[in-house]
Amino acid sequence: MTTGASMFQLLWIPATIAASIFQVGRNALQRGIMSETGPWGATLVRFLFGLPFSILFVGIALLLSSGVAFQFGAHFWVSAVAGALSQVLATAALLVAMHRAGFAVGTALQQSSLPLAALLGLIVYHDTMSGIAWVGVAITTAGLAVLTWPSRRATGPQPISGAAFGILSGLLFGFSLNAFRQATLALEPHHPMVSALASVAIVQAMQAVGLSLILAIWDRRALRAVAMSWRRSLGAGFCGACASAGWFVALALSPAGPVRALGVIEAPVAALAGHRLFRERLSATQILAGAAVAIGVVLTTLY
Repeated sequence: MTTGASMFQLLWIPATIAASIFQVGRNALQRGIMSETGPWGATLVRFLFGLPFSILFVGIALLLSSGVAFQFGAHFWVSAVAGALSQVLATAALLVAMHRAGFAVGTALQQSSLPLAALLGLIVYHDTMSGIAWVGVAITTAGLAVLTWPSRRATGPQPISGAAFGILSGLLFGFSLNAFRQATLALEPHHPMVSALASVAIVQAMQAVGLSLILAIWDRRALRAVAMSWRRSLGAGFCGACASAGWFVALALSPAGPVRALGVIEAPVAALAGHRLFRERLSATQILAGAAVAIGVVLTTLY
């Protein structure tokens, strides 16, 4: 492999870091409007208002590329639909977790997708990771276990159920990561970045249309609230589109395990955002658990 090709393959690292930062911004904006729209309405905001930006990104990528030939086969559609559905459910679960367990803790809990993404990648898609990387997965999992342990100060089901929703979101995100990687590789294997951006737009279109129809039937109040908050939702849509583009590009260049591992960098960013925006405080135990997760991240990226 040439030096240029090696550098191109390493683009998954800055793409993942950027995706993590934009994801924290999107989550914060979504949480801010959830009291009006509910979790499903706030979930729709991510996809509906992010779609125009995703389409713009695809257009730019196509203008800068040549010889692109998309392959809309069964492998792509099965992976894309499975990933889209699991991501919708994961986003709703994450928003509930943030509301009940706190913004920073909810963000950290979704990182339970790390061990699942690595395990699914190994069993289903035959991705490989080194022994050191698996040690990192174990350490990260241990840190997450501490974060999910109920606090002695918890007096009701909210923190505990928040942890449950956080883990559920992580499991669903772990599945969607692997599904999206397969969809991107199937759509245009010779132009991974163009394929990634096109996959984002297609998936978001399916999610926006499907969830809009469901809310139009079952919860029109949430749909009206989404329409009324369109100005604030545009920011969430932009951050969401940038985050999705970053994730898809990273997944086109690397297995899901290392991508999800490096993505844990959003945990300290979320802790800072939670303190500044929502006046949340972390205990010493939570800080130590977060440090363990960070160590696990470093080891897991050594795949």
